[in-house]
Amino acid sequence: MMRFRVAVAFLFLFVLGCVNDPADVARLEEVLDDQVEVARGVRILYSDSARIRLILEAPTMYNYLSPADPRQEFPDGVIAFFLDEYQDTTSTLVAHEGVYRRRNNLITVRDSVVWESADQQRLETEELNWDEQREMIYTNKFVVLTQPDYIITGYGLESDAGFSSARVLQVDGRIPVTKPAQ
Repeated sequence: MMRFRVAVAFLFLFVLGCVNDPADVARLEEVLDDQVEVARGVRILYSDSARIRLILEAPTMYNYLSPADPRQEFPDGVIAFFLDEYQDTTSTLVAHEGVYRRRNNLITVRDSVVWESADQQRLETEELNWDEQREMIYTNKFVVLTQPDYIITGYGLESDAGFSSARVLQVDGRIPVTKPAQ
């Protein structure tokens, strides 16, 4: 019986110790934003038909919960690995910042955007958009598209999701690439 009383007394003191100071709660409410979630060391897996198709990694992600503009922002950069049905990396995308707007299913990456494929294609630009509904990649910014046989520079680009039909909209230059004799 004595153990029971000690346990009840301990439990009573524990419950009394859990009362929050209203001033502490008010200070926390001032500095915390209930409309944004912050995550560090993010790794997101996107799948289709039970197969991982994209691995996205970022040092920081802000998840904005506002119904007016729900979005995920990656202010410290993002790297994305695109995978084929065998889980081999087909291409990689690196950018210094990115945002995913859920309302219109639009992903935009900015600042030193570099996309490289396993078949030696490379795209460099300052902004690149991916429209999930139309399954289209596009930009109106300056682009450098490097392929095994030539380099194309210009403004604007449109492509399908697999980047098999990429075309520069306003070509400034086309430079043939010659391979050194061996």
